[in-house]
Amino acid sequence: MTDRRQALRRLLAQAVKFGAVGAVGLVVNLLVFNVLRLTVFAPEVVHRGPLFATVAAAAVAIATNWVGNRYWAFREDRRPNAAREGVEFFLVSIAGMGIPLACVWVSHYVLGYTSLLADNIANNVVGLALGTVFRFALYRWWVFSPTRARRASRRRERAEEPPLPAAPGDGLVGDG
Repeated sequence: MTDRRQALRRLLAQAVKFGAVGAVGLVVNLLVFNVLRLTVFAPEVVHRGPLFATVAAAAVAIATNWVGNRYWAFREDRRPNAAREGVEFFLVSIAGMGIPLACVWVSHYVLGYTSLLADNIANNVVGLALGTVFRFALYRWWVFSPTRARRASRRRERAEEPPLPAAPGDGLVGDG
């Protein structure tokens, strides 16, 4: 099998796993968003409630997706520095969260579609689709980049190699 074909097959497998993790995140997001949107962040209770519900639901889904993506979808490319990788993951996720947030804001406050159904379509259909493409691209080619993972692995291997013994006559004290 050619290298290009293997790379394509690997990319497809990652995309499928990413989609499965995302499906779990979607369920989490839907549940949290709707519970909050119907209760403590209902627009009748809090004027900007749908926006707050979007942010809270996305935050819970991001945490869920971090675990699934790090330990399953992109496990071959994760780096040993989980803290740095986590910060990068959350930065991409927060930027990606802006996409459905903008969709809800435009739909609810600019276009005047204020029903629960309209908020769900803006957040969980339009926003989710656009945000998914954005996040997959950045997770794949930045956060869990195979190139960065290989470089980190090589650095780790070099650090674990024992130092070479000094050769006679290399200028060290006691040679002579």
